[in-house]
Amino acid sequence: MFELTPFTRSRGMDLYRPFRDLEDLERSFFSGNTPGLFKTDIRDSGDAYVLEADLPGMRKEDIHIDIDGDHLSISAQRTSHTEEKDSEGAYIRCERSYGAFSRSFDISGIRSEDISAAYDNGVLTLTMPKQAPAVPAARRLEIQ
Repeated sequence: MFELTPFTRSRGMDLYRPFRDLEDLERSFFSGNTPGLFKTDIRDSGDAYVLEADLPGMRKEDIHIDIDGDHLSISAQRTSHTEEKDSEGAYIRCERSYGAFSRSFDISGIRSEDISAAYDNGVLTLTMPKQAPAVPAARRLEIQ
């Protein structure tokens, strides 16, 4: 019923490939599936930027948003524990899943005191109002 060896798909007729692990590492590094990161979409809504971060399965209490100067950091941590025992208390299945995710963003040009956050159905939405562009003060120069 339960196997102790993980199932791996055969890669054709490859019998000996000494650099397979390096190729797998390279493929995972450049594929965009980086562990520890979550996917975000940022759009310009005119007077604000709207950042949407996919954090499925996270509880609102496990998500932290920190602002330090011109940097905004979003971090989340997931812990999951599943345990099944038979009538004698022996394990039939015991699984644990832990993960920490973190992203940082440059928010120069954003009114950081007016950033608002909402979390619904696994999507964190940050509304970040833009700073008004600095208009240089007009002045007249006197000719000497």
